[in-house]
Amino acid sequence: MKKGISQLVAILLIAAIAFGCGFGGAYAYNFAVDKGWVKAAAGRTSQSGETTVVIDSGDTAAEPISINISSDATIAEVIAEKAMPSVVGISTVAEQTYSGWGGFGGSFGDFWGNFGGGGSTYDTTMIGTGVIVDKSGYILTNSHVVNDGDVKSVTVSLYDGSDVEGTVLWNDSTLDLAVVKIEDTGSLVAAELGDSDTVKIGAYAAAIGNPLGLEFERSMSQGIISGLNRSIEVSDGSKTTTMEGLMQTDATINSGNSGGPLFNSKGEVIGINTAKASSGEGMGFAIPINVAKPIVEQIKASGNYERPYIGISGISLQEQQQYSSEALKEQFGTDKGIYVASVSPNGGAAAAGLQQGDIIMEVNGVEVGTMNKLNQELVQFSIGDSVTLTVMRDKTEQTFEVQLGGVAIFDDTEKDQ
Repeated sequence: MKKGISQLVAILLIAAIAFGCGFGGAYAYNFAVDKGWVKAAAGRTSQSGETTVVIDSGDTAAEPISINISSDATIAEVIAEKAMPSVVGISTVAEQTYSGWGGFGGSFGDFWGNFGGGGSTYDTTMIGTGVIVDKSGYILTNSHVVNDGDVKSVTVSLYDGSDVEGTVLWNDSTLDLAVVKIEDTGSLVAAELGDSDTVKIGAYAAAIGNPLGLEFERSMSQGIISGLNRSIEVSDGSKTTTMEGLMQTDATINSGNSGGPLFNSKGEVIGINTAKASSGEGMGFAIPINVAKPIVEQIKASGNYERPYIGISGISLQEQQQYSSEALKEQFGTDKGIYVASVSPNGGAAAAGLQQGDIIMEVNGVEVGTMNKLNQELVQFSIGDSVTLTVMRDKTEQTFEVQLGGVAIFDDTEKDQ
């Protein structure tokens, strides 16, 4: 009997303490809010059942962070519903010359290899992914998905199951971007383009594409942005290209994801998937969408894109691995930048006073260590615009105002600008 009474007393005591703590805590919190010592955070439930939790940093100048949690859908489900109709399959037929087993070599690879045999030419079908960027039929993808424009045919597989013929309007192998045009079917859904300049490491990322071919079309994977401003080297067997300014993600990508979109948590396209690490898992790379935006807009407006040039051919110093950093600094005063191999007599660089042997280090304050990075910076400008080049000449830093032209002067476009 005494034991039962003791247990009852203990239970009542615990309940009293819990009530006191809860009441006291609430009182203390309200008292602190009234005194202005802390700022209240709010939780709200909408009529749709969506709960918004507002996390306040305590900084009156900072905006509170809202996290929307739906009771019946995940972020990935919402993105899939919004973005899936804008993702397409791209199948190309191109003539290839067999030179062995391959695809992209080195540490980083393309998502598909070219296979054949016999040491002669043959037709090969390659499959990749694209994303509709305008409902009138403009599709953004990788240049290598359309064999750098050298194709016999392009077939686009739409969300409704239909296949339509496509035309390559524009491509650039150094940027690894291309625009394909199809006729408006009346049911095309364009993706919403985001702002890749605001993307941060750790941000949510989702990839949609056609891994291993159209049998698994529009497969979706999710992860985070693992890194920014990554540089990688890709090779097609005959030449090696350095790609800079890429976003890295651990969202799973496989063969066939080339040219597919990378989305943020709002279902906006923030990148175009282009390569993955062939020697590791969870290391995919995407071209920031802001590189492609001005290209897409000009093509939509005029039907074509004219890349602006400064009128030089150049070689990256940092890619000259046969020379040490100390040797380059001793010779040029810097170990990073673009060595000007030649200057077109009719280009903007010549008019501004650039000379062979100059080292271009920056464009409008942005470092450019390779021709690819220089191209990425210049696509945001139009022909006739002027840019400021920071140049090292005779180990002395100088600046030049260069007006951009619209004609490629040299034959080797990998080394021209």
